Amino acid sequence: MQTKAVRIGTRGSDLALWQAGAVRDALVANTELAADAIETSIIRTTGDRIQDRALLEAGGKGLFTKEIEEALLSGAIDMAVHSAKDMPTVLPDGLVLAAYLPREDVRDAFIGHAAQSVGDLPEGAVVGTASLRREALLKRARPDLRVELIRGNVPTRLRRVADGDFDATLLAHAGLKRLGLSGHISSLLDVDAFPPACGQGAVVIECREDDVSVRDLLATIDDRPTATAVRCERAFLDVLDGSCRTPIAGHARIEGVDLVFDGLLLAPDGGSVFSERRSGPAAEAATIGASAGRAVRDQAGEEFLARLGIGNASSSDTA
Repeated sequence: MQTKAVRIGTRGSDLALWQAGAVRDALVANTELAADAIETSIIRTTGDRIQDRALLEAGGKGLFTKEIEEALLSGAIDMAVHSAKDMPTVLPDGLVLAAYLPREDVRDAFIGHAAQSVGDLPEGAVVGTASLRREALLKRARPDLRVELIRGNVPTRLRRVADGDFDATLLAHAGLKRLGLSGHISSLLDVDAFPPACGQGAVVIECREDDVSVRDLLATIDDRPTATAVRCERAFLDVLDGSCRTPIAGHARIEGVDLVFDGLLLAPDGGSVFSERRSGPAAEAATIGASAGRAVRDQAGEEFLARLGIGNASSSDTA
């Protein structure tokens, strides 16, 4: 049995710790590692410290991964556990996404102070979110709503709705289920009307590319259907915009030996929407996602993309 301790790096929120615990449990169940040979290192990220403004203003979604990846590169930790939707499409040199846990429900959940659904909200109701995707989808469905920034962990956001600071918020169903907070859900949003963020509901483990022993461990817990689906979604995101500056949604699912993908690009006000569905062999997941991204770029046109701050398509590896 392996005796050398394996160090997992994670953020310190309740959800992040749940995710790190799920990775630990999977490793114990599928390898020779004992539970006491797996250590958890909590790392506070820039994204955790910034609570007064949108991530877009502070530098993008990489703010939730920067310090953790620095610890990984320095050797202070052996693997890092993330929510896949928080991961930029371009990783630091020397790091790879090595494994995924089985994916949870990808849908968004509606949590209302009094209303049971987006349609039930009164005219001019205030909905809190930190997601440009959710904001654009809300405005697309209900242009009359006021969408305002809400930051903080899941319990904080739930409390602010319960206290009446906001009439409603949207949160990932996956996170609420994992934290045992599904009882707060007023309703679940239809995935066609409110498609998820790329990677939503998936937990991913990152490690050093040259760390063969850790990669071998992670290979034993890698859920291939999830890895394949998220690879497609990340390829789509990569062609459009790998940060959080743009309202983008993507959902891939495996159907037999094939993969079906739906991708969406929106204007921030929800007024313009460009979408594409592609399907093909699951083994060609990244190609399917990238081709859908290029089709959406062609639909939107360079003038629209420039207004969103989207430049030329990226050619980075989205593994």
